[in-house]
Amino acid sequence: MLDRRDLLKSVSLLGAVSYGLPAGASAAGRDTPVPSLRVASGASPREVLSLNKGWRFFEGDIPFPKILGHGWSYANAKAGSAWGAAAASYDDTEWTHVTLPHDFASFQVPDERENLAQGYRKRGIAWYRNLLRFDESDRGKHIELQLDGISTHATIWLNGTLINRNWSGYNAIYVDITPYLSYGAALNSLVVRVDADAMQGWWYEGAGIYRNTWIVKRHPLHIETDGVFAHPVKTGDQWQIPVEVTLNNTTDRPQSAEIVSSLVDAAGRVVSECRLTAQIPPMQPGVATGRMSVRNPTLWDIDSPYLYQVRTQLIQQGRILDEVLTPAGFRTQSFDPDKGFFLNGRPLKLKGVCIHQDHAGVGVAVPPGLLEYRLHRLKELGCNAIRCSHNAQDKAFYALCDRMGFLVMDENRVFNPSPIHMAELEWLVRRDRNHPSIILWSVFNEEPMQGTEQGYQMVRRMVAKVKSLDTTRPVTAAMNDGLFTPVNVSQAVDVVGFNYQYQNYDAFHKAHPTLPITSSEDCSAFMTRGEYKTIKDKHIIASYDDDAADWGTTQRVGWKAIAERPFVAGTFVWTGFDYHGEPTPHQWPSNSSFFGIMDLCGFAKTAFWMRQAMWRSEPVLHLAPHWNWAGQEGQDILVMALHNMDAVELFLNGRSLGRQAGDRYEMNRWTVAYAPGKLSAVGYRYGKAVKRFEVETTGAPVQLKLTPFRPVMQGDGIDAQPFTVEALDAKGRHVPTAQHSVRFTVEGGDIIGLGNGNPNDISPEKGDTRALFNGLAQVIVQTREGQSGPLVLKAMAEGLKPATLRIDVQAAKPWPYQAVSESVQITENWRRAPEQAGPLDPDLRPKDNDMNSWGWFRAGVPFPAPDRDTEVLCAVEVEAYARVRKSGGVIECLGLLGPATLYIDGQKVAEKTSDGSASLSAPFPKGAGKHWVSLIFRARRRQPFGFTDVVRIRT
Repeated sequence: MLDRRDLLKSVSLLGAVSYGLPAGASAAGRDTPVPSLRVASGASPREVLSLNKGWRFFEGDIPFPKILGHGWSYANAKAGSAWGAAAASYDDTEWTHVTLPHDFASFQVPDERENLAQGYRKRGIAWYRNLLRFDESDRGKHIELQLDGISTHATIWLNGTLINRNWSGYNAIYVDITPYLSYGAALNSLVVRVDADAMQGWWYEGAGIYRNTWIVKRHPLHIETDGVFAHPVKTGDQWQIPVEVTLNNTTDRPQSAEIVSSLVDAAGRVVSECRLTAQIPPMQPGVATGRMSVRNPTLWDIDSPYLYQVRTQLIQQGRILDEVLTPAGFRTQSFDPDKGFFLNGRPLKLKGVCIHQDHAGVGVAVPPGLLEYRLHRLKELGCNAIRCSHNAQDKAFYALCDRMGFLVMDENRVFNPSPIHMAELEWLVRRDRNHPSIILWSVFNEEPMQGTEQGYQMVRRMVAKVKSLDTTRPVTAAMNDGLFTPVNVSQAVDVVGFNYQYQNYDAFHKAHPTLPITSSEDCSAFMTRGEYKTIKDKHIIASYDDDAADWGTTQRVGWKAIAERPFVAGTFVWTGFDYHGEPTPHQWPSNSSFFGIMDLCGFAKTAFWMRQAMWRSEPVLHLAPHWNWAGQEGQDILVMALHNMDAVELFLNGRSLGRQAGDRYEMNRWTVAYAPGKLSAVGYRYGKAVKRFEVETTGAPVQLKLTPFRPVMQGDGIDAQPFTVEALDAKGRHVPTAQHSVRFTVEGGDIIGLGNGNPNDISPEKGDTRALFNGLAQVIVQTREGQSGPLVLKAMAEGLKPATLRIDVQAAKPWPYQAVSESVQITENWRRAPEQAGPLDPDLRPKDNDMNSWGWFRAGVPFPAPDRDTEVLCAVEVEAYARVRKSGGVIECLGLLGPATLYIDGQKVAEKTSDGSASLSAPFPKGAGKHWVSLIFRARRRQPFGFTDVVRIRT
């Protein structure tokens, strides 16, 4: 299907043309550039500015004042009249300064009185405030606020007007803020109240504005956010890119424009283009469609994830008004009911994991560098697929999956086709549908109504919504029951997802042979990293893959059931990493899960090498446990070989303990009487030794070692990475039993989180100190903007030689940021008195029930010229900020047009006698209470007068 949606009536497609050439080539050969349809000149005016700086934060709620009286009740119902902490002039000078992303729950120490599902971290309500400054040159632009993720419910005000409410902790919020803005010296108050008591999940969800925030400035005629859909499809032997562009016109008249979409390869060459012409009425969106043809493109695959870009330009009279770059990957996918999943025409078993979005030390405020580390660990594991359980991830995650070659099941959070939640589903699909990594849309996880007619009808509507936006990928749902009821959700989806029902694979396939299936979640096996004896009263679970939840299976049983059934497309193991919250099977002090193939830090458990052995084709051989068992000489130790060999032979201190035929599902085990020394294994394929592994008894720890994930960092203030700290013995060997408390210092960066992977550790994950857990801990360091040169990290522990690590921080271009301001009091709610005979009283005030004779206005716009000389009184009631009340301050009228006299509480404090526009200032009194500030203008006939700028109070 090439044109996925009919043109909206508001768009007239006047003409379309496309050119198709082999990727990276042209009609004249590979060195000849493709003729370009681009006729525009000049750079796109779109600006994408980070709004992560300048925020002030208050943890806890600030109740709104009780509204009393005529005037207050009347004003409360008007735009721009928010009260309390939502008011533009609220005093936030004593609030904490924070930089986003910010998960305030990650700063909490686990508390037994809090919800175990949320990791025993206190959440609650919090407020964020910022002051934005827009230049006069921004006037006339379309300006959009983008909040990528707030946990959980959010209420948002701009300049005292409520502009949005959001009911999900996982979707982004886009708001056209153009109508509300002031420019020049006038500041714009942005306020967000976060209710993190509200829960959407049964896992750690974090709290606060935990993803990035942005200001996007565009021409009034522009491409909407997430407004380009250009996902390649193959029909027969031909590749085409259906192009769908959603436009928005916020000018006051119809507009005509051209749209040029160009396919650009990794070398920057244009290999195909199409041109559209559209007419867009004012204040209406519209969709234009076309197509590009491409012959013999380089394919995107998990091992060679080749990426193109679609560059879409909006052009008017030779000028580029807007430009969007969209990722594009050429690949085919299909789910066969008998043979499973196919990528680019070849069968591929999905070797996937489920993940939540949190990490040790930082909660859900995960920097891109840490996301990259997590995905790198999954690549090492042999993982090729990821399920976003059970919600949308940060958009940086999908870009990394595109680049690194992962297949993604993108999952919706709330199972509900009501308008609010259908909009969240639509947002998810529109945002992510260009990513070649995404192969499945999932509309829910484990819903009680999945086996009912109501559930079936709900899913039908959600599937229809997805299909209206993207027909190139199938829709699934993760079902843990109801598969065999007369009416159930499996009848409404394209691919049936099985959660923990491996015993039903065969029966369902026999009953429904035309329905493709995959395991959407399985295993839920338990392990504590580095522990090999289960001690229930200490919440320790041995790492031999013998323990699983009542509803689940071990890693080995779960994979065997899938690997031996071609009709099961693959697995999504619960989970790739441990995660905060849901501390199954234990409760306090356990505060994170035990399910992970890796722990909270990404350190490998035994399951890591087990899955490597089952998933990777190259030789894998590893032994568990470590070989430090002092005091247990002569006692039996269970030894497990994790491998993909035909046979494995085990040795202790050079003596063979027997060769066993390899079992790639169950692995191999020996019972060995412990003796210090060297435990080693040799793996054989076709009778030849192809892999060796050894572990030996170490000495006592004597020193620390630090290891970075990457040797170089970028000094942009964004880049962050984890550093591993471990204890070594005198021979430089890792000591797997070390539990020392380690203190860190850093120069040239900042510590933003700490972890050690211990699910029972209730110490803070912020600060500078963390204990090793079974030999390992992790410190996460972020660079500083403008920093270059060495970053020096030091680790110290009592009785051990400290470790010092220097890595290079390269100078990097910082992100462009929206201009913001320190907290300053801008006076609001000015009123203009009615004309009066005789001298004006500067202390004159309106009656409480007078809504009309005294007019409201905002300082900054002069009044029209009167038809005669007159005097005009303007006044406002002000309660100064705390620091002014304490020490006194200055009131500044930054622009007054015409002669005027300034009064405070009826007392003259300053006067301006000139006719032109100029500033006027005076001391502002200290002390508690409200003050009546008034200005009497001596207006001249036929001359405008009044405020050309704001009035502010400062120390």
